Amino acid sequence: MTAHLAASTEHYLAQAEEFGAHNYHPLPIVVSEAFGAWVTDVDGKRYLDCLAAYSALNFGHGHPVLVDAAKAQLDRVTLTSRAFHNDRLGPFLEGLARLAGKEMVLAMNTGAEAVESAIKVARAWGYRVKGVGPGRAKIIVADGNFHGRTTTIISFSDDPDARADFGPYTPGFVSVPYGDAAALAAAIDDDTVAVLLEPIQGEAGIVVPPRGYLAEVRRLTRDANVLFIADEIQSGLGRTGATFQCENEGVIPDLYLLGKALGGGIVPVSAVVGDASVLGVLRPGEHGSTFGGNPLAAAVGLAVVGLLETGDYQRRAAALGAGLRARLDALVGRGVVEVRSAGLWAGVDIDPALATGRQVAELLAERGVLAKDTHGSTIRLAPPIVVEAEELDWAVDQLEAVLAELGA
Repeated sequence: MTAHLAASTEHYLAQAEEFGAHNYHPLPIVVSEAFGAWVTDVDGKRYLDCLAAYSALNFGHGHPVLVDAAKAQLDRVTLTSRAFHNDRLGPFLEGLARLAGKEMVLAMNTGAEAVESAIKVARAWGYRVKGVGPGRAKIIVADGNFHGRTTTIISFSDDPDARADFGPYTPGFVSVPYGDAAALAAAIDDDTVAVLLEPIQGEAGIVVPPRGYLAEVRRLTRDANVLFIADEIQSGLGRTGATFQCENEGVIPDLYLLGKALGGGIVPVSAVVGDASVLGVLRPGEHGSTFGGNPLAAAVGLAVVGLLETGDYQRRAAALGAGLRARLDALVGRGVVEVRSAGLWAGVDIDPALATGRQVAELLAERGVLAKDTHGSTIRLAPPIVVEAEELDWAVDQLEAVLAELGA
């Protein structure tokens, strides 16, 4: 056990159980140190991190470039509020806008804040640019979506765990089946201001829509003078083998929503990225955040942009993801029902007659692999892009052994 830690795993688990709100059901592992693709618990056991904080750690734990950027900024200034300018924000905004091929960035903190911000921007655009009648703006979303947990966002969720008992709900949203372009076309009317979609649905189990769906969404929204908002908070910034998953489909949305990996696993950083014709509808005083665009976040975010500008991480995710997919496909019919993936991001459906996703995640943890279940018998794999091919092979070996242990 690491010298500076005096308590056991059981102590920390009991402490969290007694004093923490029970809004999570984590695996019984207490991480104390991490670097690259590996974490170490308080008892000194190492685990290969195959979740990467839901893609917040695309560049791994403790990436030296990102840590150095944060440390350097800590010695200078960390917060000014947006009542003043700071010398890190402008370079970050310009760098991210250029990376995305857009003109303007709205810097926020969390992914949910980026989604909430985009909803406000879309509604304002609908009233001030499109000419929708007051209070009539409508945003189309998809069944099975996950965009966050604020009261407005859960109002258009169909997940009972996220939604039940938290009403009354915010109106103005219409949900259609994910991947069904015809249903989307039928739902668009004169009051529609935006279509908000995940290019790949992450929380739903890495659900990849049919090829050409996003392109059809782009065509429909353009023809109807409706904004296309792509929530790339989990799928973006290298995860799927491109800077954005929309790139893999040859699509450019009106707004990108970014978060998670934008903060490098160090600080919360999120952003809405678009052109001035859309983001320019905001006026001073209408939207803001005390911490949004703070110098520390901007310094880390700019370093993240620098990592992505080379394209190395995107290419690495694509190559490693191809190898991971081949290994996982070989398990279909041997305890695995289906595999869905894009780049270094995979959803693996375990045969429900064999085990739940939670049971498989627990058994993987015993073997030194950290993964997370979702929706019954699905496990998600999203290791940091810095992971090595041999490490991925070892992780799949552990999954194969778990399935055999369960009787597959």
